[in-house]
Amino acid sequence: MPGRPISFLSDFGLADEFVGVVHGVIERIAPGARVIDITHGIPRGDVRSGALALLRAVQYLPHGVILAVVDPGVGSDRRAIAAETAWGHFVGPNNGLLAPAVAIVGGATRFVSLEEQAFRLPREGVTFDGRDVFSPAAAVLASGEASLDELGPELSPAEITPLLLPLVSHGEGVVDGEVWWIDAFGNAETNVSPDDLRLVGLAPGGSILVRIGATEHEMEWRDAYERESAGVVHVDSYGMMAVAVPGGRADETFKMSVGTSVGFRSPRATG
Repeated sequence: MPGRPISFLSDFGLADEFVGVVHGVIERIAPGARVIDITHGIPRGDVRSGALALLRAVQYLPHGVILAVVDPGVGSDRRAIAAETAWGHFVGPNNGLLAPAVAIVGGATRFVSLEEQAFRLPREGVTFDGRDVFSPAAAVLASGEASLDELGPELSPAEITPLLLPLVSHGEGVVDGEVWWIDAFGNAETNVSPDDLRLVGLAPGGSILVRIGATEHEMEWRDAYERESAGVVHVDSYGMMAVAVPGGRADETFKMSVGTSVGFRSPRATG
């Protein structure tokens, strides 16, 4: 009988066979396991983008097992880990990829290092841990064929790599942050929340001066994209402030990319 679902995120892309091979390994170990593909379009080796995508997604996923592989350190001495939480299990590299999502579901009760050879595929090469280490661990955890303790020795929280995310700064009438994510439509999500804007006196329906890099643009705080505009600020589907261009692409219009500095202030505020 199928066990818990496995939600799978990676930077593998779809041009090669890697995603299909991981699915195949899971099916051979845990026949009938349900695998949910979150995304495989994370930029190659971009741990922070993968961590933020997982953070956005986890609250909408069924409880079970997260299998996340964005692993530029594969083949090095970085550990392969699994975490136990009240939500379920997380499996992936110890490079900060899992940390934000584990935190948002309440933190981990235990971590282990995936070292037990009985739950690894035999291999000579060491550059495909997604196939050889992570997917077998996810499969046996999802099916109940093995417990966390059987997969390897326990790790202390101090041995787990965190992911340090930039904080929003509040000044006199201004909030400064940065772009966290550009979606496929060119909308730019920031690390600024609606509450951050309200703290400095900004409100829905009003005008906002948006600094993008070194240039300011006056926009409206809207609910959606219902009218044409050169640019709007809105609360996106994950509850963060985003910059969008109705009918266009904010990233191209305003030359925005992940990491671009942004600021929000009232047009009435002094510089």
